[in-house]
Amino acid sequence: MKSNLRLLLTIPSILIPGCGAYEMPPLATNHPAYTEAMVSTVTPSSRTLAYTQADVPLTRPVLAAAAPQGKQAEGESQMIVADGKVVATVPNASQIVVEHGEIKGFMEAMTMGYRVDPASLLEGLKFGDKVRFTIDVPKKAIVKIEKLK
Repeated sequence: MKSNLRLLLTIPSILIPGCGAYEMPPLATNHPAYTEAMVSTVTPSSRTLAYTQADVPLTRPVLAAAAPQGKQAEGESQMIVADGKVVATVPNASQIVVEHGEIKGFMEAMTMGYRVDPASLLEGLKFGDKVRFTIDVPKKAIVKIEKLK
């Protein structure tokens, strides 16, 4: 049985009842399966969604949206307070993923990962917890998290 199947797979034409024989077109010379095709020296760029650290931009989205509108006194820290729901915590990376509504004058509603400083703020938080968090814009991190009831 297996030898008959192999024989059928190696025949370049296929008989279709009522239609006659179908001939498969020959491979183009640039087709990867063509035995005499030249080997490319250029590696094609990946189209996957897996990234390395080098692919990740240095600035985070919170920075682009957080540019202060007016002048700030030197040494004064800009803090943004918002409410949201915990989607995930990543303690070993000091990060939290929060789903939040629009933060007026700062960013629109979204689900986003934030750096947390200190990482101890993540203790006791779990998926679904409603929280109020404070973002220190110059520090680029959440510096306070308060669990809401």
